[in-house]
Amino acid sequence: MFLKNKKRDAVRKSPSTGGQQVKHEVAEMRLLQGDRTMTRARGVVLGAFGIGLAVCVMVFAPELVARQAALQLDGDDIGGVVNGPAGPEAGVWVIAETTELPTRFNRTVVTDDQGRYVVPDLPDATYDVWVRGYGLVDSPKQRVSPGTRVDLMAVVAPDEQAAAQYYPSGYWYSLLEVPGPDEFPGTGQGEGGNGISPSVTSQAAWLRGVKSGGCTACHGLGTKATREIPPQLGEFDSLVAAWDRRIQSGQAGGSMSGALDRMGRRRALEMYADWTGRIMAGEAPPTPPRPQGVERNVVITQWDWADPTAYLHDEASTDKRNPTVNANGPIYGALEASADYIPVLDPVSHTTRQVLVPVRDPDTPLAAGPPLASSPYWGEEAIWDSRSNVHNPMLDQDGRVWLTSRVRGPENPPMCLEGSDHPSARAFPNDRANRHLAVYDPSNDEMTLIGTCYSTHHLIFAEDDDNTLWTSGGGQVIGWLNTKLFLETGDEERAQGWSPLVLDTNGNGQRDEWVEPGEATDSSKDTRIRSGFYGVAANPNDGSIWGSSLGMPGALLRFAPGENPSDTGLTEIYEVPWENPRAEVQGYSPRGMDIDRNGVVWTPLASGHLASFDRSQCTGPLNGPDATGQHCPEGWTLYEEPMPKMKGIVESGSSEGSYYTWVDQFDTFGLGRNVPINTGNAAEGLLALRDGEWVTLRVPYPLGFYTKWMDGRIDDPDTGWKGKGLWATWSTRAPFHSETGQGTPSKVVRFQLRPDPTAK
Repeated sequence: MFLKNKKRDAVRKSPSTGGQQVKHEVAEMRLLQGDRTMTRARGVVLGAFGIGLAVCVMVFAPELVARQAALQLDGDDIGGVVNGPAGPEAGVWVIAETTELPTRFNRTVVTDDQGRYVVPDLPDATYDVWVRGYGLVDSPKQRVSPGTRVDLMAVVAPDEQAAAQYYPSGYWYSLLEVPGPDEFPGTGQGEGGNGISPSVTSQAAWLRGVKSGGCTACHGLGTKATREIPPQLGEFDSLVAAWDRRIQSGQAGGSMSGALDRMGRRRALEMYADWTGRIMAGEAPPTPPRPQGVERNVVITQWDWADPTAYLHDEASTDKRNPTVNANGPIYGALEASADYIPVLDPVSHTTRQVLVPVRDPDTPLAAGPPLASSPYWGEEAIWDSRSNVHNPMLDQDGRVWLTSRVRGPENPPMCLEGSDHPSARAFPNDRANRHLAVYDPSNDEMTLIGTCYSTHHLIFAEDDDNTLWTSGGGQVIGWLNTKLFLETGDEERAQGWSPLVLDTNGNGQRDEWVEPGEATDSSKDTRIRSGFYGVAANPNDGSIWGSSLGMPGALLRFAPGENPSDTGLTEIYEVPWENPRAEVQGYSPRGMDIDRNGVVWTPLASGHLASFDRSQCTGPLNGPDATGQHCPEGWTLYEEPMPKMKGIVESGSSEGSYYTWVDQFDTFGLGRNVPINTGNAAEGLLALRDGEWVTLRVPYPLGFYTKWMDGRIDDPDTGWKGKGLWATWSTRAPFHSETGQGTPSKVVRFQLRPDPTAK
């Protein structure tokens, strides 16, 4: 037991009150969801009655099976019918997993309205097969070979708590009770203060910190490993003390501890302690809806890759401009601060390998420091040891893999500094760059390092003759690389450029002398801003480069390069409509973003929305003295993400706070062109918005799925759904927080959409 005295914990919500609240929420959801809930209702049969009924139904299962339409299986399929106490179990998952291939492999499908399932096209191996679903607990695993029909019995959850163990982490995180609006601005940590930092001026700013502007930008919260206190952490007098210790654990302890200090350490610890205490006392979240409609057509395949101490950030499978590039080829990953190699998966042979990513300067510092305090999983071991700190991969038209990667330390060479004759340095010298570029050519297995004068974070190719690679992460500048010139000459100095971010505040349509950030405006001059690019995307229509800018309320940036970007590039800024009386819905804090083929920009918000911005809808001037942020609320549309609200929230916005939005410009998945898809980090899946309606692509196994990026690839346009799909990876910094615990490596995940739940 980790507590010395449970009675010392201040659980501000009584267990009985919390339990009644959950029951009321469940009841309301059932009334609202009608026949959808009739299926789920079978999962709330409790105790011995439910178990006994299940046994009785098993005796008569053949009669139920006889009523099912026949399934036609190929020699590489596994299929059958899932039944429960009241008949067919619709909208539950059937999982098939094997360790007999070169790497662990599993495939998951959803049952149709008759409880039928088909797990198609399995590699030759023996599989563990079982049923998982809302209202259930896992059925016993059966050993099955492809070409076999297996009818499965669902196991009803004995109580609400057992059923809730399979809910997405965000449902559990929605039980978090955040400080009310009247507690802001904070009054400090001292005597008489409310424990909230005075710099946190609103509930929205606090929410940003506990969601994708802070905590959930690196890992999911609400998993069993995070909503409870692991016993191996130690014994504590209170849950506050336990939480204070847990956030100091491991190599991320310093950043986590610092984040709580900035919010107001005492109040944040009390909030998380209260959350854990209520869960320990039996409070459970509302029941999620089972997959419906096209959600039942999803096929999810996973492969292990990397190693248990490494965490993934991104993957790349193809050229975003042409998703047929690298058809059936390897998937490449980026390990960020954890290790200096690219993990590579061959999804055809189910094999993995590693490509080392070196640095040019052996004195390049480590990306992660030592643990602040010992980890309950790894003790004092520093499991992250990267110097190259690869963040984001992207494939070009020939299948080369371009990376944002460190080459050396942050101090820039003379070519970047004042006095250099480099065109960009003459326009705006740059002293430091914390990450640079590299390119891997699989045709000759060569890695080439590229030292840049600007920092890099994410990258994207423009649709131009030079295959210009644009990067985010430069802070005060945006940087680019002419990859055609670089590949022809190897001259990294000539091939690169960068530009400051300058608003055309005098409105004359060109870049002029500017005033510096914070200086008084001058009607005859332009204005330089520091709002740097985080996400980055290229508009295929006009060549402009768009990016997201973090913060409160955060913004989208548009960079128009002009003929000579170092000297002619102009920036526009469009802030998220927060506290803007002209906006219909308020939102804040964007993260990663993308753009569709029509030039509409899409970005997730920490407020729990997906936002679109259409510049063509702006009714006022796009430049000039008034175009400084909140001048186009009419260009924004906000869609609340499909998750419960957190406790104490009345404004629009769910407990979700997706990390990135990716737009399926070429229908590589099957929902249509230009469908925006959020990473759905709290939903433990992907969230696609089609025609204003959400489609949830849940990854039910292992529990704890969390990704930061995806892309879509077309392997064979002539084979329908089998020839295309989305690719993502487990991208949490703590893969050991997943259901399978310590030793779990990151995984590659493929999402496919077949025409119906039993298509082969």
